[in-house]
Amino acid sequence: MGCGNTFFTLLVTFSVALITYNIIISANAPLKQELPGPSRSSSSLRISVDPVIKMPVDRSGRGSGPRSKKRLFHTAVTASDSVYNTWQCRVMYYWFKKMKDGPNSDMGGFTRILHSGKPDKHMDEIPTFVAQPLPAGLDQGYIVLNRPWAFVQWLEQADIKEDYILMSEPDHIIVKPIPNLSKDGFGAAFPFFYIEPKKYESVLRKYFPEDKGPITNIDPIGNSPVIVGKEALKKIAPTWMNVSLAMKKDPETDKAFGWVLEMYAYAVASASHGVGNILYKDFMIQLLSVPCFLTYISPHGIRKLARSS
Repeated sequence: MGCGNTFFTLLVTFSVALITYNIIISANAPLKQELPGPSRSSSSLRISVDPVIKMPVDRSGRGSGPRSKKRLFHTAVTASDSVYNTWQCRVMYYWFKKMKDGPNSDMGGFTRILHSGKPDKHMDEIPTFVAQPLPAGLDQGYIVLNRPWAFVQWLEQADIKEDYILMSEPDHIIVKPIPNLSKDGFGAAFPFFYIEPKKYESVLRKYFPEDKGPITNIDPIGNSPVIVGKEALKKIAPTWMNVSLAMKKDPETDKAFGWVLEMYAYAVASASHGVGNILYKDFMIQLLSVPCFLTYISPHGIRKLARSS
């Protein structure tokens, strides 16, 4: 009993110390509009280097002077009507409103895409689009398959003013104003260490044949967090939906990817339409190894509530 109490005390102390450290560091870290990483400039050219992949070249020199016209993005969050998901959306939307008009923000509108098929009592509190769920049984118990289908409906039916979309999730908390991190036709995304296209090349070739290009064209991303052009997403979303359903129906693919299947499907769909992504390691910070809820703050504005399974 004594050993158990000591271990619990040490665990709580360690967790509090980590949270405090991240809050102190992040509170004073400015959110930069330009791509992070080293850069060099001359009278005619400024090159910004992404922390993960060296692209793209900023040929216009936008980063060298005052910001010009804003490139607003619309934040979209898919959600079910469960009590837990609804609570997460309410918390997220609260922090969205707090950060929306901050320095360097390119945050435009916000939509909760509710894929329950019917309105709920929070329609007046949170801007909401009601999407229809997949036909009964089609998701095979994997409710996340409703996400791409919900995005397809929203993109087809909603009047979206902004030219860019930030796809986010209910358990994201925005703690700093977010600029539009996409550039020159590339999306902006967080790289997940557990999305490994090269490792699963033989499986992915069912959906991304060799004539589409090298398997490295598939970025190690999910659909969230991603900032991408609206018109590009209108092309990607139907493919994302169809690939997700095809992957779920295939026993080999379903076994290989498990709960991240829909993430692989988005990465495949994005690559299939030639939309590459600038990968930001500090777009979001999450911790999955400690068996309790913790929050970490990202310099690029998003923190994710996470727990181990």
